[in-house]
Amino acid sequence: DWNRFNANTGGTLVEKCCHFFDLMRLIVRSEPVRVYCSGGIDVNHRDERYDGRVPDIIDNAYAVVDFANGVRAMLDLCMFAEGSRNQEEIAATGDTAKLEVFIPDGTLVFSPRVPLGAPKQVVSEHIAVDSVALNAGTHHGATYFQHRRFLDAILNGRPAEVTAEDGFRAVAMGYAAELSAREGRAVSMASLGI
Repeated sequence: DWNRFNANTGGTLVEKCCHFFDLMRLIVRSEPVRVYCSGGIDVNHRDERYDGRVPDIIDNAYAVVDFANGVRAMLDLCMFAEGSRNQEEIAATGDTAKLEVFIPDGTLVFSPRVPLGAPKQVVSEHIAVDSVALNAGTHHGATYFQHRRFLDAILNGRPAEVTAEDGFRAVAMGYAAELSAREGRAVSMASLGI
């Protein structure tokens, strides 16, 4: 139960979400400049007590990240939606199309922009994940691929695909989101020295 307290983890948006903030940076190919977050402690662990203390971790939040290149990204966190069809849903919306990915369904949906009233041209495709990968690790096979690539980098003397700096920046984004949610204000990454 160590992860019930922000003092131990940095908060849910650090512990559980830093990977998603890392993905945002990877996909957007830019650095965050500002984070806005609204979140709360509304459902999980409210009736638990540890040495008389009530858990203080956020269990739901929306975090909006403004990037230096003008892209905006959003994280929707809900720690009590276990009944959902998909655990992760990633969407990228631009001026010409929307791309959506649903995990664990493995569905990829491409929806190009069409003129008002024109028939939609949505294309949906299933992306299968190798059963060996699914059985070898968690996160819908991603852990398996991460470990294989990291091992390959070590054995072949190549740099790791994800650096300590990447990890630091992802954690800093989570920290900025936690701070924003708790203080009810936007947090600039510059104010954190980043």
